[in-house]
Amino acid sequence: MSASPTFRIRTRRKYYRLIFTGLMAMMMSLIISAALITVKTGIHDGFFMILLQSWGLAFVFAWPSAYVCAYFVQEHVLSRIEFY
Repeated sequence: MSASPTFRIRTRRKYYRLIFTGLMAMMMSLIISAALITVKTGIHDGFFMILLQSWGLAFVFAWPSAYVCAYFVQEHVLSRIEFY
């Protein structure tokens, strides 16, 4: 049996922060949206439709804020810490 090929994407290094923060914002907004809806209304009929609407709105705010926060932390906070 042959091994299935690995899915890979090649892109420039300068897009690393953009892709990283996008994926992090996507996962975090989904988790937070699901948790808040579950706490507020519980799991019921129509839960996943409400989740998709909430997740879409949350992601619109999460990605730019994650990008700005990641830049701030990397450039202004972590640059002042000496790691060994």
